[in-house]
Amino acid sequence: MYLLAVVGNGLVMAVVACDKSLHAPMYLFLTMLAFNDVLLCTVTVPKMLVIFWQGPSLSAFPACLTQMFFVHALFLSESAVLLAMAFDRYMAISAPLHYATLLTGSFIGKVGIALVARSVVVVTPGVLLILRLHFCRSNIIHHTYCENMGIAKLACNSITPNSTYGLTAALLTTGLDFVLISLSYWLILRTVFRLPSREARTKAFGTCGAHLCVILIFYSLAFFSFFTHRFGHQVPRHILILLANLYLLVPPTMNPIVYGIKTKEIRMRVLGFLSQPK
Repeated sequence: MYLLAVVGNGLVMAVVACDKSLHAPMYLFLTMLAFNDVLLCTVTVPKMLVIFWQGPSLSAFPACLTQMFFVHALFLSESAVLLAMAFDRYMAISAPLHYATLLTGSFIGKVGIALVARSVVVVTPGVLLILRLHFCRSNIIHHTYCENMGIAKLACNSITPNSTYGLTAALLTTGLDFVLISLSYWLILRTVFRLPSREARTKAFGTCGAHLCVILIFYSLAFFSFFTHRFGHQVPRHILILLANLYLLVPPTMNPIVYGIKTKEIRMRVLGFLSQPK
């Protein structure tokens, strides 16, 4: 799955970068998503594979905090890019005459800077709350990567501020993103219902359906993992670990297929690239 994610997202980025005709808002957002997916996988999966192959290994505390920061920051930026893509599709279908004037290159650049800034601003207090904890017991994290609550649960003092901040931040960022994405697709589908062509409606439903499946998998796995870490004390540990890995690995593996291969322009260019004579 990791190799599929890296190769698939790498192909999407290469095709968009090499073909100037694809330097449109939709494809630029798709490139952002592909780049974020590669980073999200690479931050967690290689370390997990090392644990599978060689057994548990020592990790310095600063390295563990660094991994924790990037895991949560990249997850937040993934959610923000999905929201930007939903807004892009809504504008393309609902306001096509204003699409080119609103979604300019400078606007997309500002969106990219904003989503990075949001991730840094939201995740940094979580790291600082970890630094205030006192660790006097075990230093073994029962996880394949350094996760916020996984580290916090090793502390001897109260982790209530950590849990409260994490829950609040998640609801105000990814929770709000999910609500806005759902609203965008509801408005898109309402517009699609009004299309006169049955073929156009079928094509739009197919595209939106695939997008919604990936979005539901991404958010349902993430929120289930997030809430069970705090409230699901009866959930077996191996289930928690499995879900925490799946929500970081399944979407990056599926996104190149759903967003890339199902997009006609990218599919034709990838096939043309692969069929070129050596």
